[in-house]
Amino acid sequence: MKGTRRWWALGGVQLAVLAVGLDLTVLSVALPTLAVALHASETDLQWFSSGYALVLAAAMLPAGLLGDRYGRKKVMLAALALFGAGSAACATAPSAGAFLLARLVLGLAGAGVVVMAVSALVVLFDPEERPRAVAIWGAANGLALPIGPILGGWLLSHAWWGWVFLINVPIALLGLVVGLALVPESRAAERPGLDPVGVAASGAGLAGVTYGLIEAGRNGWGSAVAVAPMAGGVVVLLGFLLWERRLARVPGGRPLIDPGLFGSAAFTWGVVLVTIGTLVLVGVLFAMPQYFQAVEGRDAMGSGLRLLPLVAGFVAGLLPAASIARWLGSKLTVALGFGVLGAGLLAGSDTGVGSSGVFVAAWMTGAGAGLGLLFATAASVALSELSAERSGVGSAALQALKNVGAPFGSAVLGSVLTSTYRTDLPPVALPAAEVAAIRQGVFGGLAVAHRLGSAELAASVRLAFVHGVDTALLVSAAVAGAGMLLALAFLPGGPARRRLPENRGEESPCRTLTSRR
Repeated sequence: MKGTRRWWALGGVQLAVLAVGLDLTVLSVALPTLAVALHASETDLQWFSSGYALVLAAAMLPAGLLGDRYGRKKVMLAALALFGAGSAACATAPSAGAFLLARLVLGLAGAGVVVMAVSALVVLFDPEERPRAVAIWGAANGLALPIGPILGGWLLSHAWWGWVFLINVPIALLGLVVGLALVPESRAAERPGLDPVGVAASGAGLAGVTYGLIEAGRNGWGSAVAVAPMAGGVVVLLGFLLWERRLARVPGGRPLIDPGLFGSAAFTWGVVLVTIGTLVLVGVLFAMPQYFQAVEGRDAMGSGLRLLPLVAGFVAGLLPAASIARWLGSKLTVALGFGVLGAGLLAGSDTGVGSSGVFVAAWMTGAGAGLGLLFATAASVALSELSAERSGVGSAALQALKNVGAPFGSAVLGSVLTSTYRTDLPPVALPAAEVAAIRQGVFGGLAVAHRLGSAELAASVRLAFVHGVDTALLVSAAVAGAGMLLALAFLPGGPARRRLPENRGEESPCRTLTSRR
Protein backbone atom coordinates (compact mmCIF):
# COMPACT_ATOMS: atom_id res chain seq x y z
CA MET A 1 0.00 0.00 0.00
CA LYS A 2 1.43 3.36 -1.07
CA GLY A 3 0.91 7.08 -0.41
CA THR A 4 -1.61 8.63 1.93
CA ARG A 5 -3.96 5.64 1.83
CA ARG A 6 -1.99 3.98 4.64
CA TRP A 7 -2.32 7.05 6.86
CA TRP A 8 -6.07 7.24 6.32
CA ALA A 9 -6.28 3.55 7.17
CA LEU A 10 -4.23 4.12 10.31
CA GLY A 11 -6.46 7.04 11.30
CA GLY A 12 -9.56 4.88 11.04
CA VAL A 13 -8.00 2.10 13.09
CA GLN A 14 -6.83 4.51 15.78
CA LEU A 15 -10.31 6.01 15.99
CA ALA A 16 -11.44 2.58 17.15
CA VAL A 17 -8.58 2.54 19.69
CA LEU A 18 -9.84 5.89 20.97
CA ALA A 19 -13.32 4.38 21.40
CA VAL A 20 -11.89 1.54 23.52
CA GLY A 21 -9.96 4.04 25.65
CA LEU A 22 -13.04 6.22 26.08
CA ASP A 23 -15.04 3.24 27.29
CA LEU A 24 -12.52 2.66 30.06
CA THR A 25 -12.40 6.25 31.30
CA VAL A 26 -16.12 6.96 30.89
CA LEU A 27 -17.07 4.05 33.14
CA SER A 28 -15.38 5.58 36.19
CA VAL A 29 -17.60 8.67 35.83
CA ALA A 30 -20.76 6.64 35.19
CA LEU A 31 -20.49 4.25 38.17
CA PRO A 32 -22.57 6.34 40.63
CA THR A 33 -25.34 6.67 38.03
CA LEU A 34 -25.21 2.95 37.22
CA ALA A 35 -25.53 2.09 40.91
CA VAL A 36 -28.93 3.81 40.95
CA ALA A 37 -30.18 2.95 37.45
CA LEU A 38 -29.30 -0.76 37.63
CA HIS A 39 -29.70 -1.21 41.41
CA ALA A 40 -26.07 -2.35 41.42
CA SER A 41 -24.27 -3.25 44.64
CA GLU A 42 -20.72 -2.17 45.47
CA THR A 43 -19.54 -5.63 44.37
CA ASP A 44 -21.37 -5.23 41.06
CA LEU A 45 -19.68 -1.88 40.47
CA GLN A 46 -16.26 -3.37 41.16
CA TRP A 47 -16.88 -6.17 38.69
CA PHE A 48 -18.03 -3.77 35.98
CA SER A 49 -14.40 -2.60 35.85
CA SER A 50 -12.59 -5.76 36.95
CA GLY A 51 -14.48 -8.13 34.64
CA TYR A 52 -13.60 -6.01 31.64
CA ALA A 53 -9.91 -5.90 32.66
CA LEU A 54 -9.71 -9.66 33.22
CA VAL A 55 -11.24 -10.58 29.85
CA LEU A 56 -9.09 -7.98 28.11
CA ALA A 57 -5.93 -9.47 29.64
CA ALA A 58 -6.89 -13.08 28.92
CA ALA A 59 -7.90 -12.40 25.30
CA MET A 60 -4.81 -10.49 24.14
CA LEU A 61 -2.60 -13.36 22.96
CA PRO A 62 -5.49 -15.42 21.49
CA ALA A 63 -6.56 -12.34 19.51
CA GLY A 64 -3.06 -11.98 18.10
CA LEU A 65 -2.94 -15.68 17.21
CA LEU A 66 -6.29 -15.52 15.40
CA GLY A 67 -5.10 -12.50 13.42
CA ASP A 68 -1.89 -14.22 12.33
CA ARG A 69 -3.74 -17.42 11.46
CA TYR A 70 -7.01 -16.30 9.85
CA GLY A 71 -6.39 -12.69 8.83
CA ARG A 72 -5.79 -9.55 10.85
CA LYS A 73 -8.36 -7.51 8.98
CA LYS A 74 -11.01 -10.16 9.63
CA VAL A 75 -10.25 -10.18 13.36
CA MET A 76 -10.22 -6.39 13.56
CA LEU A 77 -13.56 -6.04 11.76
CA ALA A 78 -15.15 -8.78 13.87
CA ALA A 79 -13.83 -7.10 17.03
CA LEU A 80 -15.21 -3.72 15.94
CA ALA A 81 -18.63 -5.21 15.21
CA LEU A 82 -18.62 -6.96 18.59
CA PHE A 83 -17.51 -3.75 20.31
CA GLY A 84 -20.42 -1.84 18.80
CA ALA A 85 -22.87 -4.57 19.78
CA GLY A 86 -21.46 -4.75 23.31
CA SER A 87 -21.74 -0.97 23.71
CA ALA A 88 -25.39 -1.07 22.63
CA ALA A 89 -25.99 -3.95 25.06
CA CYS A 90 -24.47 -1.89 27.91
CA ALA A 91 -26.78 1.03 27.12
CA THR A 92 -29.92 -1.14 27.08
CA ALA A 93 -29.02 -3.52 29.93
CA PRO A 94 -32.06 -4.07 32.19
CA SER A 95 -30.05 -5.28 35.18
CA ALA A 96 -26.61 -5.33 36.74
CA GLY A 97 -26.07 -8.91 35.59
CA ALA A 98 -26.89 -8.07 31.97
CA PHE A 99 -24.62 -5.03 32.13
CA LEU A 100 -21.73 -7.13 33.47
CA LEU A 101 -22.20 -9.66 30.66
CA ALA A 102 -22.06 -6.82 28.13
CA ARG A 103 -18.87 -5.51 29.76
CA LEU A 104 -17.27 -8.95 29.38
CA VAL A 105 -18.15 -8.89 25.68
CA LEU A 106 -16.56 -5.44 25.43
CA GLY A 107 -13.37 -6.79 27.02
CA LEU A 108 -13.20 -9.55 24.42
CA ALA A 109 -13.81 -7.08 21.59
CA GLY A 110 -11.39 -4.52 23.01
CA ALA A 111 -8.56 -7.07 22.98
CA GLY A 112 -9.09 -7.68 19.27
CA VAL A 113 -9.22 -3.96 18.47
CA VAL A 114 -6.10 -2.85 20.36
CA VAL A 115 -3.96 -5.83 19.30
CA MET A 116 -4.86 -5.53 15.63
CA ALA A 117 -4.31 -1.77 15.77
CA VAL A 118 -0.70 -2.27 16.89
CA SER A 119 -0.29 -5.06 14.35
CA ALA A 120 -1.36 -2.59 11.65
CA LEU A 121 1.61 -0.39 12.55
CA VAL A 122 3.95 -3.27 11.67
CA VAL A 123 2.16 -4.38 8.52
CA LEU A 124 1.40 -0.99 6.98
CA PHE A 125 4.61 0.90 7.71
CA ASP A 126 8.30 0.22 7.19
CA PRO A 127 10.75 0.83 10.07
CA GLU A 128 11.54 4.39 8.92
CA GLU A 129 7.88 5.48 8.96
CA ARG A 130 6.83 3.46 11.97
CA PRO A 131 7.82 6.03 14.65
CA ARG A 132 5.34 8.53 13.15
CA ALA A 133 2.66 5.84 13.13
CA VAL A 134 3.47 4.98 16.74
CA ALA A 135 3.03 8.66 17.64
CA ILE A 136 -0.50 8.58 16.18
CA TRP A 137 -1.24 5.38 18.12
CA GLY A 138 0.05 7.01 21.31
CA ALA A 139 -2.03 10.13 20.70
CA ALA A 140 -5.19 8.03 20.33
CA ASN A 141 -4.44 6.38 23.67
CA GLY A 142 -3.57 9.67 25.35
CA LEU A 143 -6.60 11.62 24.15
CA ALA A 144 -8.95 9.13 25.79
CA LEU A 145 -7.67 10.13 29.25
CA PRO A 146 -9.42 13.50 29.60
CA ILE A 147 -12.06 13.16 26.87
CA GLY A 148 -13.74 10.25 28.68
CA PRO A 149 -14.52 12.13 31.92
CA ILE A 150 -15.33 15.36 30.05
CA LEU A 151 -17.69 13.74 27.55
CA GLY A 152 -19.12 11.34 30.11
CA GLY A 153 -19.71 14.08 32.65
CA TRP A 154 -21.49 16.25 30.08
CA LEU A 155 -23.69 13.39 28.84
CA LEU A 156 -24.61 12.31 32.37
CA SER A 157 -25.56 15.88 33.19
CA HIS A 158 -27.62 16.56 30.05
CA ALA A 159 -28.88 13.25 28.65
CA TRP A 160 -29.89 9.66 29.42
CA TRP A 161 -27.02 7.63 30.90
CA GLY A 162 -27.18 5.08 28.07
CA TRP A 163 -25.67 7.63 25.66
CA VAL A 164 -22.39 7.25 27.52
CA PHE A 165 -22.11 3.82 25.86
CA LEU A 166 -24.15 4.38 22.70
CA ILE A 167 -21.63 7.02 21.62
CA ASN A 168 -19.26 4.13 20.83
CA VAL A 169 -21.61 2.61 18.25
CA PRO A 170 -21.13 5.20 15.47
CA ILE A 171 -17.37 5.21 16.14
CA ALA A 172 -17.28 1.42 15.75
CA LEU A 173 -19.35 1.68 12.54
CA LEU A 174 -16.99 4.30 11.14
CA GLY A 175 -14.05 2.06 12.00
CA LEU A 176 -15.76 -0.80 10.16
CA VAL A 177 -16.27 1.32 7.04
CA VAL A 178 -12.67 2.56 7.04
CA GLY A 179 -11.37 -0.93 7.74
CA LEU A 180 -13.36 -2.47 4.90
CA ALA A 181 -12.35 0.23 2.44
CA LEU A 182 -8.73 0.96 3.30
CA VAL A 183 -7.12 -1.68 5.51
CA PRO A 184 -5.55 -4.53 3.50
CA GLU A 185 -5.88 -8.13 4.61
CA SER A 186 -2.78 -9.78 6.00
CA ARG A 187 -1.87 -12.98 7.79
CA ALA A 188 1.16 -15.14 8.38
CA ALA A 189 2.43 -16.88 5.25
CA GLU A 190 2.67 -20.10 7.29
CA ARG A 191 -0.33 -20.37 9.57
CA PRO A 192 0.71 -20.67 13.22
CA GLY A 193 -0.59 -23.62 15.19
CA LEU A 194 -3.46 -23.11 17.59
CA ASP A 195 -1.39 -24.22 20.63
CA PRO A 196 -4.40 -24.74 22.95
CA VAL A 197 -2.15 -25.32 25.99
CA GLY A 198 -0.32 -22.05 25.37
CA VAL A 199 -3.55 -20.13 24.78
CA ALA A 200 -5.14 -21.46 27.98
CA ALA A 201 -2.02 -20.95 30.09
CA SER A 202 -1.30 -17.42 28.86
CA GLY A 203 -4.92 -16.35 29.35
CA ALA A 204 -5.20 -17.88 32.82
CA GLY A 205 -1.82 -16.50 33.93
CA LEU A 206 -2.47 -12.94 32.75
CA ALA A 207 -5.98 -12.97 34.22
CA GLY A 208 -4.64 -14.25 37.55
CA VAL A 209 -1.94 -11.59 37.82
CA THR A 210 -4.37 -8.83 36.78
CA TYR A 211 -7.02 -9.96 39.26
CA GLY A 212 -4.48 -10.17 42.07
CA LEU A 213 -3.23 -6.65 41.36
CA ILE A 214 -6.79 -5.29 41.31
CA GLU A 215 -7.47 -6.92 44.68
CA ALA A 216 -4.17 -5.61 46.07
CA GLY A 217 -5.31 -2.10 45.20
CA ARG A 218 -8.59 -2.68 47.05
CA ASN A 219 -7.61 -4.81 50.04
CA GLY A 220 -3.84 -4.36 50.47
CA TRP A 221 -0.83 -6.44 49.50
CA GLY A 222 -1.18 -8.79 52.44
CA SER A 223 -4.68 -9.90 51.47
CA ALA A 224 -5.03 -13.57 50.54
CA VAL A 225 -7.42 -12.69 47.71
CA ALA A 226 -4.59 -10.59 46.21
CA VAL A 227 -1.55 -12.76 46.91
CA ALA A 228 -3.05 -16.12 45.87
CA PRO A 229 -4.17 -15.18 42.32
CA MET A 230 -0.99 -13.15 41.72
CA ALA A 231 1.25 -16.03 42.81
CA GLY A 232 -0.82 -18.54 40.87
CA GLY A 233 -0.76 -16.32 37.77
CA VAL A 234 3.01 -15.95 37.90
CA VAL A 235 3.46 -19.73 38.27
CA VAL A 236 1.15 -20.38 35.31
CA LEU A 237 2.99 -17.78 33.17
CA LEU A 238 6.34 -19.38 34.02
CA GLY A 239 4.88 -22.74 33.01
CA PHE A 240 3.62 -21.12 29.80
CA LEU A 241 7.11 -19.88 28.94
CA LEU A 242 8.64 -23.31 29.62
CA TRP A 243 5.96 -24.94 27.46
CA GLU A 244 6.64 -22.51 24.61
CA ARG A 245 10.40 -23.20 24.78
CA ARG A 246 9.76 -26.94 24.75
CA LEU A 247 7.35 -26.67 21.83
CA ALA A 248 9.85 -24.58 19.86
CA ARG A 249 12.44 -27.38 20.14
CA VAL A 250 10.06 -30.07 18.87
CA PRO A 251 10.35 -30.69 15.10
CA GLY A 252 7.24 -29.18 13.53
CA GLY A 253 6.24 -27.53 16.81
CA ARG A 254 4.40 -24.23 16.52
CA PRO A 255 4.52 -22.26 19.78
CA LEU A 256 2.11 -19.41 20.39
CA ILE A 257 5.04 -17.02 20.90
CA ASP A 258 8.47 -17.50 19.39
CA PRO A 259 10.74 -17.70 22.48
CA GLY A 260 13.50 -16.12 20.39
CA LEU A 261 11.52 -12.87 20.40
CA PHE A 262 12.41 -12.35 24.06
CA GLY A 263 16.03 -13.02 23.20
CA SER A 264 16.00 -9.63 21.49
CA ALA A 265 17.11 -6.90 23.89
CA ALA A 266 15.28 -4.31 21.76
CA PHE A 267 11.91 -6.06 22.06
CA THR A 268 12.26 -7.19 25.67
CA TRP A 269 13.49 -3.91 27.10
CA GLY A 270 11.27 -1.84 24.84
CA VAL A 271 8.25 -3.66 26.28
CA VAL A 272 9.57 -3.44 29.86
CA LEU A 273 10.15 0.29 29.57
CA VAL A 274 6.71 0.91 28.04
CA THR A 275 5.23 -1.06 30.96
CA ILE A 276 7.16 1.05 33.50
CA GLY A 277 5.92 4.21 31.78
CA THR A 278 2.35 2.88 31.96
CA LEU A 279 2.76 2.18 35.68
CA VAL A 280 3.82 5.78 36.33
CA LEU A 281 1.08 7.23 34.09
CA VAL A 282 -1.62 5.27 35.88
CA GLY A 283 -0.28 6.44 39.23
CA VAL A 284 -0.68 10.08 38.15
CA LEU A 285 -4.16 9.36 36.81
CA PHE A 286 -5.08 7.64 40.08
CA ALA A 287 -3.97 10.55 42.27
CA MET A 288 -4.68 13.76 40.38
CA PRO A 289 -8.42 13.42 39.58
CA GLN A 290 -9.00 12.77 43.29
CA TYR A 291 -6.92 15.85 44.10
CA PHE A 292 -8.95 18.01 41.73
CA GLN A 293 -12.24 16.80 43.18
CA ALA A 294 -11.40 16.49 46.90
CA VAL A 295 -9.05 19.45 47.31
CA GLU A 296 -10.13 21.88 44.57
CA GLY A 297 -13.80 20.88 44.70
CA ARG A 298 -14.18 20.16 40.97
CA ASP A 299 -16.75 17.82 39.47
CA ALA A 300 -15.89 14.91 37.14
CA MET A 301 -16.01 17.09 34.05
CA GLY A 302 -13.85 19.77 35.63
CA SER A 303 -11.40 17.12 36.76
CA GLY A 304 -11.14 15.84 33.19
CA LEU A 305 -10.49 19.35 31.89
CA ARG A 306 -7.60 19.72 34.33
CA LEU A 307 -5.95 16.62 32.86
CA LEU A 308 -5.60 18.38 29.50
CA PRO A 309 -2.10 19.74 30.29
CA LEU A 310 -0.92 16.16 30.84
CA VAL A 311 -2.34 15.15 27.45
CA ALA A 312 -0.97 18.27 25.73
CA GLY A 313 2.48 17.45 27.09
CA PHE A 314 2.07 13.82 26.07
CA VAL A 315 1.31 14.78 22.46
CA ALA A 316 4.13 17.36 22.48
CA GLY A 317 6.54 14.59 23.51
CA LEU A 318 5.22 12.16 20.90
CA LEU A 319 5.59 14.44 17.90
CA PRO A 320 9.37 15.07 17.93
CA ALA A 321 10.28 11.63 19.32
CA ALA A 322 11.33 10.14 15.98
CA SER A 323 13.55 13.10 15.10
CA ILE A 324 15.18 13.14 18.52
CA ALA A 325 15.78 9.39 18.34
CA ARG A 326 17.49 9.76 14.96
CA TRP A 327 19.76 12.35 16.50
CA LEU A 328 20.48 10.87 19.94
CA GLY A 329 19.69 7.20 19.37
CA SER A 330 16.95 5.18 21.04
CA LYS A 331 18.78 4.55 24.31
CA LEU A 332 19.42 8.21 25.10
CA THR A 333 16.01 9.32 23.87
CA VAL A 334 14.14 6.91 26.15
CA ALA A 335 16.46 7.85 29.04
CA LEU A 336 15.79 11.53 28.32
CA GLY A 337 12.04 10.86 28.35
CA PHE A 338 12.26 9.18 31.75
CA GLY A 339 14.45 12.04 33.00
CA VAL A 340 11.94 14.71 31.93
CA LEU A 341 9.11 12.62 33.40
CA GLY A 342 10.96 12.22 36.71
CA ALA A 343 11.73 15.94 36.89
CA GLY A 344 8.06 16.79 36.33
CA LEU A 345 6.92 14.36 39.01
CA LEU A 346 9.57 15.60 41.43
CA ALA A 347 8.24 19.12 40.99
CA GLY A 348 4.69 17.77 41.38
CA SER A 349 5.56 16.21 44.74
CA ASP A 350 5.64 19.79 46.11
CA THR A 351 1.91 20.23 45.35
CA GLY A 352 0.01 21.60 48.33
CA VAL A 353 -3.57 22.32 49.35
CA GLY A 354 -3.26 25.90 48.08
CA SER A 355 -1.15 25.26 44.98
CA SER A 356 -2.09 27.36 41.96
CA GLY A 357 -3.59 25.83 38.86
CA VAL A 358 -0.68 27.21 36.83
CA PHE A 359 1.86 25.30 38.93
CA VAL A 360 -0.07 22.02 38.68
CA ALA A 361 -0.61 22.46 34.93
CA ALA A 362 3.10 23.22 34.43
CA TRP A 363 4.46 20.11 36.12
CA MET A 364 1.80 17.91 34.53
CA THR A 365 2.74 19.26 31.09
CA GLY A 366 6.41 18.44 31.73
CA ALA A 367 5.60 14.95 32.99
CA GLY A 368 3.36 14.36 29.97
CA ALA A 369 6.13 15.43 27.58
CA GLY A 370 8.52 12.91 29.13
CA LEU A 371 5.88 10.18 28.90
CA GLY A 372 5.22 10.91 25.23
CA LEU A 373 8.90 10.89 24.37
CA LEU A 374 9.66 7.60 26.10
CA PHE A 375 6.45 5.84 24.99
CA ALA A 376 6.91 6.62 21.30
CA THR A 377 10.57 5.65 21.26
CA ALA A 378 10.41 2.52 23.43
CA ALA A 379 7.37 1.22 21.53
CA SER A 380 9.09 1.86 18.19
CA VAL A 381 12.17 -0.01 19.37
CA ALA A 382 10.06 -3.01 20.42
CA LEU A 383 7.96 -3.01 17.24
CA SER A 384 11.05 -2.77 15.06
CA GLU A 385 11.82 -6.36 16.04
CA LEU A 386 8.47 -7.69 14.80
CA SER A 387 8.08 -9.05 11.31
CA ALA A 388 4.84 -8.77 9.40
CA GLU A 389 4.77 -12.58 9.55
CA ARG A 390 4.01 -12.71 13.30
CA SER A 391 2.94 -9.14 13.99
CA GLY A 392 -0.35 -10.27 15.55
CA VAL A 393 1.06 -12.34 18.41
CA GLY A 394 4.06 -10.03 18.83
CA SER A 395 1.78 -7.00 19.16
CA ALA A 396 -0.41 -8.95 21.57
CA ALA A 397 2.61 -9.68 23.78
CA LEU A 398 3.48 -5.97 23.84
CA GLN A 399 -0.08 -4.97 24.72
CA ALA A 400 -0.54 -7.72 27.30
CA LEU A 401 2.58 -6.78 29.26
CA LYS A 402 1.84 -3.05 28.89
CA ASN A 403 -1.66 -3.57 30.27
CA VAL A 404 -0.31 -5.34 33.35
CA GLY A 405 1.37 -2.04 34.22
CA ALA A 406 -2.02 -0.35 34.69
CA PRO A 407 -3.37 -2.38 37.65
CA PHE A 408 0.17 -2.64 39.01
CA GLY A 409 0.47 1.15 39.04
CA SER A 410 -2.94 1.54 40.68
CA ALA A 411 -2.09 -1.06 43.32
CA VAL A 412 1.42 0.15 44.18
CA LEU A 413 0.93 3.91 44.06
CA GLY A 414 -2.62 3.66 45.42
CA SER A 415 -1.25 1.78 48.42
CA VAL A 416 1.43 4.45 48.95
CA LEU A 417 -1.16 7.23 48.80
CA THR A 418 -3.62 5.47 51.12
CA SER A 419 -1.06 4.42 53.73
CA THR A 420 0.42 7.94 53.88
CA TYR A 421 -3.06 9.46 54.16
CA ARG A 422 -3.99 7.19 57.05
CA THR A 423 -0.68 7.78 58.85
CA ASP A 424 -1.08 11.56 58.63
CA LEU A 425 -4.66 11.66 59.89
CA PRO A 426 -4.86 13.21 63.37
CA PRO A 427 -6.55 11.18 66.13
CA VAL A 428 -10.22 12.04 66.47
CA ALA A 429 -12.67 11.27 69.28
CA LEU A 430 -15.51 9.92 67.15
CA PRO A 431 -17.55 6.70 66.99
CA ALA A 432 -15.77 3.73 65.40
CA ALA A 433 -17.98 3.83 62.30
CA GLU A 434 -17.09 7.48 61.68
CA VAL A 435 -13.37 6.82 62.18
CA ALA A 436 -13.54 3.89 59.76
CA ALA A 437 -15.23 6.10 57.14
CA ILE A 438 -12.53 8.75 57.53
CA ARG A 439 -9.74 6.16 57.19
CA GLN A 440 -11.40 4.62 54.14
CA GLY A 441 -10.39 7.58 51.98
CA VAL A 442 -10.52 11.31 51.44
CA PHE A 443 -14.11 11.36 50.19
CA GLY A 444 -15.31 9.37 53.19
CA GLY A 445 -13.43 11.74 55.47
CA LEU A 446 -14.91 14.82 53.81
CA ALA A 447 -18.40 13.32 54.04
CA VAL A 448 -17.98 12.82 57.81
CA ALA A 449 -16.63 16.37 58.17
CA HIS A 450 -19.63 17.70 56.23
CA ARG A 451 -22.11 15.80 58.42
CA LEU A 452 -20.43 17.12 61.56
CA GLY A 453 -20.02 20.61 60.16
CA SER A 454 -16.34 20.52 61.11
CA ALA A 455 -14.14 22.73 58.90
CA GLU A 456 -11.13 21.72 61.02
CA LEU A 457 -11.65 18.01 60.30
CA ALA A 458 -12.14 18.73 56.58
CA ALA A 459 -8.87 20.69 56.51
CA SER A 460 -7.02 17.85 58.28
CA VAL A 461 -8.41 15.26 55.87
CA ARG A 462 -7.38 17.35 52.84
CA LEU A 463 -3.91 17.98 54.25
CA ALA A 464 -3.34 14.28 54.96
CA PHE A 465 -4.58 13.37 51.47
CA VAL A 466 -2.32 15.92 49.75
CA HIS A 467 0.65 14.49 51.64
CA GLY A 468 -0.36 11.09 50.31
CA VAL A 469 -0.53 12.46 46.76
CA ASP A 470 2.90 14.06 47.13
CA THR A 471 4.39 10.81 48.43
CA ALA A 472 2.87 8.84 45.56
CA LEU A 473 4.30 11.34 43.06
CA LEU A 474 7.70 11.11 44.75
CA VAL A 475 7.62 7.31 44.45
CA SER A 476 6.56 7.70 40.81
CA ALA A 477 9.58 9.97 40.25
CA ALA A 478 11.82 7.26 41.73
CA VAL A 479 10.26 4.67 39.40
CA ALA A 480 10.95 7.02 36.46
CA GLY A 481 14.55 7.29 37.63
CA ALA A 482 14.80 3.50 37.68
CA GLY A 483 13.40 3.44 34.15
CA MET A 484 16.08 5.88 33.02
CA LEU A 485 18.84 3.69 34.49
CA LEU A 486 17.38 0.54 32.89
CA ALA A 487 17.19 2.27 29.51
CA LEU A 488 20.83 3.35 29.75
CA ALA A 489 21.97 -0.09 30.89
CA PHE A 490 19.99 -2.45 28.64
CA LEU A 491 18.26 -0.76 25.72
CA PRO A 492 20.19 -1.01 22.44
CA GLY A 493 21.85 2.30 21.70
CA GLY A 494 21.39 2.47 17.92
CA PRO A 495 19.15 4.92 16.12
CA ALA A 496 15.43 4.35 16.22
CA ARG A 497 15.36 3.76 12.47
CA ARG A 498 16.08 0.07 12.05
CA ARG A 499 15.73 -2.32 9.19
CA LEU A 500 14.01 -5.65 9.53
CA PRO A 501 15.64 -8.75 8.06
CA GLU A 502 12.56 -9.33 5.92
CA ASN A 503 13.00 -5.93 4.22
CA ARG A 504 16.57 -6.48 3.09
CA GLY A 505 16.07 -7.15 -0.53
CA GLU A 506 12.74 -8.90 -0.02
CA GLU A 507 9.22 -7.84 -0.75
CA SER A 508 7.67 -5.21 1.48
CA PRO A 509 5.11 -6.57 3.93
CA CYS A 510 2.50 -4.46 2.15
CA ARG A 511 3.10 -6.51 -1.00
CA THR A 512 2.56 -9.83 0.71
CA LEU A 513 -0.62 -8.90 2.54
CA THR A 514 -2.80 -11.59 1.01
CA SER A 515 -0.40 -14.35 2.00
CA ARG A 516 -0.91 -17.91 1.12
CA ARG A 517 -1.56 -20.65 3.60
